[in-house]
Amino acid sequence: MKAAVLHSINNIVYEDIEMKPLKADEVRIKVMAAGICGSDTHKMVSKWKYELPAIMGHEFSGIVVEKGKDVHKFEIGDRVIGIPFEPCFDCEYCHKGEFSLCEDYGMIGTKSYGAFAEFVNVKERNVLPIGDLDFEEAAMVEPLAVALHGVMGIEPQMGDVVAVFGVGTIGMLVIEWLKVAGVKEIIAIDISDEKLQEAMERGCDRSINSLKEDLFEKINEYTNGRGVDIALECAGSNITQEQCLLVTSKKGKVGYLGIAYKDVHLSEQAFENIFRRELTVKGFWNSYSAPFPGKEWTTSIDFLSKGKIKVKDLISHRFLLKDTQKAFHLIINREEPYGKVMILPNQEE
Repeated sequence: MKAAVLHSINNIVYEDIEMKPLKADEVRIKVMAAGICGSDTHKMVSKWKYELPAIMGHEFSGIVVEKGKDVHKFEIGDRVIGIPFEPCFDCEYCHKGEFSLCEDYGMIGTKSYGAFAEFVNVKERNVLPIGDLDFEEAAMVEPLAVALHGVMGIEPQMGDVVAVFGVGTIGMLVIEWLKVAGVKEIIAIDISDEKLQEAMERGCDRSINSLKEDLFEKINEYTNGRGVDIALECAGSNITQEQCLLVTSKKGKVGYLGIAYKDVHLSEQAFENIFRRELTVKGFWNSYSAPFPGKEWTTSIDFLSKGKIKVKDLISHRFLLKDTQKAFHLIINREEPYGKVMILPNQEE
């Protein structure tokens, strides 16, 4: 098959490779759409921790074209998505249904070949049907489930005022779920006017460009000096990771969805706010719960299928498989504004 193969940091070669043999409990999926995740690009500019050569891609949808002898839930021609996380189902955390905390997990797109290829092999238990859902929308289920995992975990209440730091793809999807949850007001915070305008069009009530405006003055203005009930960090910035602790009200909650790729040093005030304001601080990793893969995934498919959540407009660029390196150059070098970038491995020119 053809694949976009990673040989070293930001060195992707479009080439022929041998497909892995299909195991008895696996299906082979013809990949129709695969999204580039922010974590993919961070790995590309820092340090790749896994074996090389590798094939990335863990947000994907496609068609079942072959199945192993022990597969009974799917047939050839079924439209599906793949779940990239492969828990061991045997450690302490898996036994408790806390699959995201598995101590010996596999991961499609890092520890095994991913979806930036014409085909990918996936265990039957890591596949969900999508019915007639559009393939590109279906490839957004994984980030949508990540966003829902955080929103479900922070437990917003009707009437809450919520600040969302960073309105990239995950931030926008968090906003979608917050609207479903019935919060009173959503404040979008970013340094891009274009992103903030998109957030307002998506249903945010207020926005703050923290590069141009005084964040703390605006939060005080919008909340009558009280602070927000919930701050959700979706940017993965060491700056916003501290700011969340400075804008949250007494007895408020802070949720971290963005990955920290640098050391985070807290000011005395930020750290003291945790105990003086008795804040609840929670982190959210991945998107899984019991029964595997969890309500995050099944609910995301259901809401997309019924048109209750819109994601197609978040997709800004589409690339053929042979142009995967160009797609990563676009993102890493910030050659132009972008949202979700899709690779379409089986689309013809």
